[in-house]
Amino acid sequence: MGSGLYICAYSQVGAEKRRKCRDLTPILAFAAVALAADAGAQGKWTPAEMLKYRPVSDVQVSPDGSRVAFVVGHTVMEHDKSEFRTQIWLAASNGKSSHQATFAEQASSRPRWSPDGRWISTLSKRGDKFANIWLLPTAGGEAWRLTDAKSDVTQAAWSPDGKALAYIAAEPAPEDKERREREKDDARVVGSDDRPGRLWLISVPAETGGAHVGKQLMSFPASVGGASDRAPGDSLSWSPDGMTIAFAHTARPVIDDWPSSDISLVDVATGQARPFAHTGASETEPLYSPDGRSIAYLVTDDPPRWAHRRWIRLAPADGGPARDLPRPFDEDPQLSGWSADGATLYFSEAKGVYDLLYALDVRTGATRPITGAGTVVNGANVNARGTWIGFARQAPTDPIEAYASPLAPFSPVRVSSVNAGLPQYALGQTRVLTWTGDGGQSIEGLLTLPVGYVAGRRYPLLLVVHGGPAGVYRATYIAAPGPYPVAAFAAEGYAVLRANPRGSSGYGAAFRQANDRDWGGGDFRDLMAGVDEVIAMGIADPDRLGVMGWSYGGYMTSWTITQTDRFKAASVGAGVTDLVSFTGTTDIPSFVPDYFGGEFWAGGNFETYRAHSAMGHVASVKTPTLIQHGEADVRVPTSQGYELFNALKRLGVPVEMVVYPRQPHGVREPRLILDLGMRNLAWMEKYVKGGR
Repeated sequence: MGSGLYICAYSQVGAEKRRKCRDLTPILAFAAVALAADAGAQGKWTPAEMLKYRPVSDVQVSPDGSRVAFVVGHTVMEHDKSEFRTQIWLAASNGKSSHQATFAEQASSRPRWSPDGRWISTLSKRGDKFANIWLLPTAGGEAWRLTDAKSDVTQAAWSPDGKALAYIAAEPAPEDKERREREKDDARVVGSDDRPGRLWLISVPAETGGAHVGKQLMSFPASVGGASDRAPGDSLSWSPDGMTIAFAHTARPVIDDWPSSDISLVDVATGQARPFAHTGASETEPLYSPDGRSIAYLVTDDPPRWAHRRWIRLAPADGGPARDLPRPFDEDPQLSGWSADGATLYFSEAKGVYDLLYALDVRTGATRPITGAGTVVNGANVNARGTWIGFARQAPTDPIEAYASPLAPFSPVRVSSVNAGLPQYALGQTRVLTWTGDGGQSIEGLLTLPVGYVAGRRYPLLLVVHGGPAGVYRATYIAAPGPYPVAAFAAEGYAVLRANPRGSSGYGAAFRQANDRDWGGGDFRDLMAGVDEVIAMGIADPDRLGVMGWSYGGYMTSWTITQTDRFKAASVGAGVTDLVSFTGTTDIPSFVPDYFGGEFWAGGNFETYRAHSAMGHVASVKTPTLIQHGEADVRVPTSQGYELFNALKRLGVPVEMVVYPRQPHGVREPRLILDLGMRNLAWMEKYVKGGR
């Protein structure tokens, strides 16, 4: 095949499995234009219209509180390009002005203010092979490249005097790697490409200049920063005197090693490192107090669990007993920063379908929310002087925007309007719905009604299941793009239920761990009870039901169709269908054993794994099923989709499998996300509405 955009579908003819691929690049380009025109004519949301949404993240207030830097994403679908590209924006903290600050053809991310506010460091490739540190003058002018790293820079942190930046970049590849690949002499030992993260230091010249090679700060056996999506916060923190850097590290730079995360300190002058927080727990996100005497960080249970509990621990920087601060409601905080006087720590955490900001009094342990229910707060950051906080905020009918506020008094102002130009099509009303699970516990979810909903009329209902399983559906903007386009479903007359069954985050650690050794048990019953509730409310038509989900949501969808035929259609996205083969092929082989109390080969667990796998019950499936999977998915390998596809074909169940080239566990290219949404909508139209 050439370099076009190919979608491959598989079918079974007798004993022969056939693969049919088609170049959809020109078709999807035309389809996107046609859908946009159709939406404009009909005045409704479609998957194509939803790609106009612009996500906002990483909101950073300047040291003096006068300006705000933040990241804005936008969709690029031009000729051979299909990507979500991010750029840095700047705004006045009073909300009176904002503008785009970077315009490169490659993404820019992670803006960080210099202590004097003259510069913003960003990470970008800008035509190079690797992401490097670029410095953007805040008074105006072109950004210039500071580093000449030979691997991607992933994080950077300014020294307190602004004369240097510490940064994390992986150990460079061997010099002969490219030659060996060209000469086809590139046999690979598994794990040999897992190059550890290293801590580097680079001086910042007084004026603009050319790129420089950073200095590796120390020799260190572990991987600085790790490679874990379990700890999204910063891994570096400078002491206020600039003499020491606290950093998190893992044994190897792979996701499965996140439990090994510890924190160490390095002397900047000598490069000598020493342990700081080294226990059997996972310790992450170190954050020096303003006076340099203490370091706050996040710590888990010992040993760590995938269905984790985390809380804030405070320890003297020069050694001594640590103390745990009171555990927040969900036991999963994200640190935002210290107040200027060191008396208060700020953090964000999910509570039900909302994410709130909290202030924690370090001395008394008293915790109070500073934002309320009704909106979702993302990526909150306290500025360098501990006087302001920046964050992004959204609600089901309000697209995400950047906000900034002084900490005293807390009085947030919206500083961006990047989504002001979105189409003003009608959005289905979203309600927070609560029902009773089979164990008597309260289960919560989000019910989006069809556009033009009329009380007393029944509508087709789509059940959408989140990933994780420790994910959670939050009350976010429903016209954001994704494989399951809620706004488009509502525009086409569907009610949509996004449920948070047992195992979800946002409801406390006990609830998050309530599906241990019970995938497909209580969580399945929670989901069915939610569907029954919407039927009992007189909203859902029991004869027109569909179910879908990605990752663990795909697992639960594949499980659901083995347990009931009440759903007229299903869509399985990157779903785990066999717990045994998944555990043997995924990049997180510790995941299922953690939930099921041991390896599948030990203690009779093989039958338990099979009993909780869709493939162990697949003979009962009758539901027409769409399977969607990224071809480069190492989290849930594509073979999981093939197992279900081949079984359903042999059973004579209507099934279609779509493989998305280049895509990892989450599809990342806009044209392919458009295809996901369009196919899911078409599949439900055919079998849920058409199958009445």
